[in-house]
Amino acid sequence: MRIGLISDTHGLLRPQALDFLRGSDHILHAGDIVGADILAQLAELAPLTAVRGNNDHGAWARDLPETVTLTVGGVVIHMLHDLKELAIDVAASGVRVVVTGHSHKPACAERGGVLYVNPGAAGRRRFKLPVSVGELLVEDSRVDVRLVTLDVI
Repeated sequence: MRIGLISDTHGLLRPQALDFLRGSDHILHAGDIVGADILAQLAELAPLTAVRGNNDHGAWARDLPETVTLTVGGVVIHMLHDLKELAIDVAASGVRVVVTGHSHKPACAERGGVLYVNPGAAGRRRFKLPVSVGELLVEDSRVDVRLVTLDVI
């Protein structure tokens, strides 16, 4: 199973990000979407789960949860926008992967048997940070993470 990861689009869904996410079995958007049209485009590709980021305001964003815990491909995933706001004991909750955004920095680290993944920012470039997306590849109970820098100008 392939779970596409995207975050911090900030109103810009690049064609390169869409191309990367095409073929995903599920897509997770970790917030700072900044537009319902982005969610609609992603939902055309695969089932979509999204959380609200600190820049997601207005009627379109009102029903987005701040956090969500879901099971995809037998793997329990907890998603929120800003890792600093993590308010649950993920290991005690049976969570295998935590997906976040906010920092715009792609990162992956394993602590205490839990993978912490930030796909980085797929929208407008900030500072000299890469424009990036990611994926979780799930097979049986194994989870592999791939973070990809998009080729953008």
